[in-house]
Amino acid sequence: MKTGSEDPHSIRSVAVTANDVVTAYEATVRAGRETVLRVTPPFVPRERGRLHVPGPGEPSGDPAPIHLDPRTLLREEALGPFPTPDDTAGAMEAEGERYSPERHHDRHVEAVERWRATAREALVEEIEIGTPGGAHRIEIKALGGG
Repeated sequence: MKTGSEDPHSIRSVAVTANDVVTAYEATVRAGRETVLRVTPPFVPRERGRLHVPGPGEPSGDPAPIHLDPRTLLREEALGPFPTPDDTAGAMEAEGERYSPERHHDRHVEAVERWRATAREALVEEIEIGTPGGAHRIEIKALGGG
């Protein structure tokens, strides 16, 4: 068990994997299932945000865990819209590519992976979190290994 403070203002940075942030973003934005990066108390200066899906009956405490919204962790202006199957079909048509379900699937998989690669590079360097004691800025640190 880690020792630390009940005050979230003691947090200086939160380490996250880019893949966790992208997964949480996709689940929240595309699937409509709230998914966050959670930081649990007691709080220490260098924290770790872990992928988490809040649900009913979730344990609460004082202090409560901090939930980082993935939409605040990515520079959305750098992302562009998530590619839909219709977008992919339209791009194929615009490029004069002959349509087949297999080509469409392959092209769509490639488009999604390009978007995800862009998203992994769009991690913000800091965010402001709300706490019972007021707003607090923290650095966001990308962990290696995706």
